[in-house]
Amino acid sequence: MTVTPNPALDLTWHVDRLQPGETHRIDPGAARAGGKGLNVARVLHSGRREVVAVTTTGGAVGAEFAAELVASGIPHRLVPVGGATRRSIAIVDETSGDATVLNERGIALEPDEAAALAANALELGRTADAVAICGSLPPGFGPDELGALVRTLVDGGVPVIVDTSGPGLAAAARAGATALKPNAEELRAETGLDDPVAGARALLGLGARLVVASLGSEGLLVVSADAPGGIRARLPRTLHGNATGAGDAAVAAIAAAFAETPTLGADTREAADARARLARRATAWSASAVLMPFAGDLAPEHSALELEVVVTTTSTDGSVGTDPEASA
Repeated sequence: MTVTPNPALDLTWHVDRLQPGETHRIDPGAARAGGKGLNVARVLHSGRREVVAVTTTGGAVGAEFAAELVASGIPHRLVPVGGATRRSIAIVDETSGDATVLNERGIALEPDEAAALAANALELGRTADAVAICGSLPPGFGPDELGALVRTLVDGGVPVIVDTSGPGLAAAARAGATALKPNAEELRAETGLDDPVAGARALLGLGARLVVASLGSEGLLVVSADAPGGIRARLPRTLHGNATGAGDAAVAAIAAAFAETPTLGADTREAADARARLARRATAWSASAVLMPFAGDLAPEHSALELEVVVTTTSTDGSVGTDPEASA
């Protein structure tokens, strides 16, 4: 299950070359039900994994959002709210491959709306193999509400992955989140540490059990609270394109990994192998998402990209070695 507290109708336009201050003539854009959790659900659904997306919807934009979600075929449950669903605008420069993104701020949820979102997430999440709570937090559903939802699900034995930023990241860690997925900037901003390993360990020290940090061109880092050392994975070449859905693809890989191996963070050979597979898959899925025009999609070559990923293990003394899974 995915939970998106602050969804958006994603609007995407592609231009040959973006020139600020100039008028551009472009082909019709695309509108999709989005927000990070919806993108995660799209990746899992396209991979034929059973998934349900829980989110809110409101206003005229929310009606368009709901209609697109129905058309996508992704199972979902929508919680009606009084405020209008926000919009997220991405303008992709085809020449450079860069995407300029404008995100509207979410409208505040009323107390009863926030409670309804949490109640629906708990009802469906209690029987899920994994729950991913993703994206920014709107006013009315802040770190306290997020922490309470995480704690209840974790106490019920459900693996919970959280991908958010700011105070919500620390709140999820303190609530005992099974996994956190910050990027390098979010990790640095929340912990004040430049070294991603130290930053990941700081979040584990708050109570999280696993941290999967996406580090851009430097790849990905996996660190467990219950096992020494860590795992790094990277693609030995740079892919250019729309990176807006790369982190969401990594979260989808984490959710799939927990569904396959609930003891993913344990200090066992089986769990270590599973973490190496996760590092490889998450890196490849993130990279393949960059090649696609819209967030929530993986390029057909994502399986081939897994074979290119270089996976290494880092011991507690900082030495690096090739992981057995790297040559699998």
